[in-house]
Amino acid sequence: MQTFPSMYRGFIHCLVSTVREVGPFGLYKGTAPALLANISENAVLFLGYGLCQDAVRFLSRMDKGADLSDLQKASAGSLASIFSSMALCPTELVKCRLQAMHEMEATGKVAAGQRSTVWSVVKTVLKTNGPLGFYQGLTSTIVREIPGYFCFFGAYELSRTTFAKHMGTDKEGIGILPLMFSGGFGGACLWLVVYPIDCVKSRIQVYSLAGKQEGFMKTFMAIIRTEGFSALYSGLTPTMIRTFPANGALFLAYEYTHRLMMDAAGP
Repeated sequence: MQTFPSMYRGFIHCLVSTVREVGPFGLYKGTAPALLANISENAVLFLGYGLCQDAVRFLSRMDKGADLSDLQKASAGSLASIFSSMALCPTELVKCRLQAMHEMEATGKVAAGQRSTVWSVVKTVLKTNGPLGFYQGLTSTIVREIPGYFCFFGAYELSRTTFAKHMGTDKEGIGILPLMFSGGFGGACLWLVVYPIDCVKSRIQVYSLAGKQEGFMKTFMAIIRTEGFSALYSGLTPTMIRTFPANGALFLAYEYTHRLMMDAAGP
């Protein structure tokens, strides 16, 4: 829906059309690189989040281990996203190309009948652009991640603080459902803020399959000029439906894993 908005009237039409034309497995195109992208991105992101919190303490002249404000944690998450972008960009490029291959063939941008597997996409990138070809769209990814993860961690921490005050406890004692809601709320804030940037990034990564693709600003202005501002939000509905359970589960796993590891490590 991001790369070919004119082909679909909306979320349900895209869903039905994909199942009818490609089959149910068409909904799972790009699953392997998507899993790899999420694992690598979140591993680097949360590692960087802890380290960047220490950096924020150092810059703020705070004691090691001192509690940070919600704003300071948001800043640490924003800084950590720069590093996670480096891990995310190559796998997301493969994922986006696999997901949009049917539409690329249908619109004649690439020859029909091409094999669309993870390995075939990887070989094509290496053959046409070399190893650096996997970083097409990196600038857009970083531009998306920095404000996005500021909102992501900021909204998550703010929501937990609000729940803690209302329940008369600390952040660690708010329970599973408020914790998951806070994670989902953080994810929703992220996507509402950065979705147009993500749309541009997807265009760059997918259209580069057909040849040299313009940079971020030229792609952005071309979408505005030819399709209108609303095209930048095509696909927002399924993204918002996905983000609440996905990020709720993400933060639940992160917080409880963190506590288990800290308990195992001892004082």
